[in-house]
Amino acid sequence: MELPPTKKAKKPDRFFSKDFLVQHISDIIAFYKPRALDASGGFFQSFKIDGTKFNPDFRQIVSSARMVINFMLAGKLLGDAELLKIGKHGLEYIEKVHYVPAKQSYAFTVRQHKPEDMVEQAYGYAFILAAHAAARTAGVVKDNKDVARVFDMLERKFWLPDKGAYLDTISAEGVVDNSYRGQNSNMHMCEALIAAFEATGEQRYLDRAEVLAETFASKLAAKGGGFVWEHYTVDFEIDWEYNKNDPSNIYRPWGFQPGHQIEWAKNLLNIHRHRPKFWMVNRAKELFDGAWDLSWDPVYGGLVYGFGPDRKWCDEEKYFWVQGESLATASLLYEATKDPLYVEKYVCLWQYVWEHWVDHEHGGWLCFKMSRDNKRFNDEKAIAGGKCDYHTLVSCVEALRPFM
Repeated sequence: MELPPTKKAKKPDRFFSKDFLVQHISDIIAFYKPRALDASGGFFQSFKIDGTKFNPDFRQIVSSARMVINFMLAGKLLGDAELLKIGKHGLEYIEKVHYVPAKQSYAFTVRQHKPEDMVEQAYGYAFILAAHAAARTAGVVKDNKDVARVFDMLERKFWLPDKGAYLDTISAEGVVDNSYRGQNSNMHMCEALIAAFEATGEQRYLDRAEVLAETFASKLAAKGGGFVWEHYTVDFEIDWEYNKNDPSNIYRPWGFQPGHQIEWAKNLLNIHRHRPKFWMVNRAKELFDGAWDLSWDPVYGGLVYGFGPDRKWCDEEKYFWVQGESLATASLLYEATKDPLYVEKYVCLWQYVWEHWVDHEHGGWLCFKMSRDNKRFNDEKAIAGGKCDYHTLVSCVEALRPFM
């Protein structure tokens, strides 16, 4: 079924500008501000393009935390106290509903305000840490206690000091899953630790982020021929076969993920900002440039989802977060290198995004993914656990750094 086209707005004169990015952040959060808050607790997380809610009783910890981050960072940037109040409402829900004191753990999913899935995912905990860091950065929280508490919990539950990495999953019964180790949770943990350092000034968070960057973007990437592979054995040897028949898996796809190479580049650049090291900038360039060259679609525009060890596409669909993260990293690479090539790529990608992804009528970005030729599969804008415009809003915040 062919879905109706969306309205197009006039392209801005300059995508690479502070004014444009601040306005786009305002436009994104304007979609969520009047409709996300659930007065009975937490956030509604699933919306159609026009803002109609669906699956209203279901909450997933990743979206619960990411929406807190969105409201906190947008509220601080825009000077909007109401956004900060909404963010605080969401953070309280994480601690009062997702958190289960008897188990000393956070529920991955909640239904009708009751914990449902108690499997502990490091991926989810990364965003809990980031949410508390965002609240501290926004000034909603006046001390560092909750950031420290969540970090200490991560130390006890997930940290593997001999591997320089975090494990992924602990069962509801408290049993560590030793059948799998992955990069995705560690990548977002690195991102959250950088945010924790920037919020608190405490060096231990940046220390840990640097360890993760060295483990995955350097040591393990060398095993993957220069790119970061997704899946590993318990000893962090590459598992080339894991999910081989599932290159479109939302959390554990097979193949090299261009978007994840580019997110590691972003992490390296943000660590480098605080602890300048040449290898980090060089490695960021290699990851970004290599991923761009292999995944840019010269026919329909945008970056595809995945490529295999043979460097051929294994998933040619387009995902919103890949485009958003690439915008941020291109901006940061320009900041670090002053190479105008990165502004050219940034503008090229924004032109594509403006045409195909931005919802010029309702705000935010249109959907989670599209076909290679940029056709939507459905009319779902936000999906619990999948999309809440975190990647798009926060990428604009990141892209603002060269202008600050």
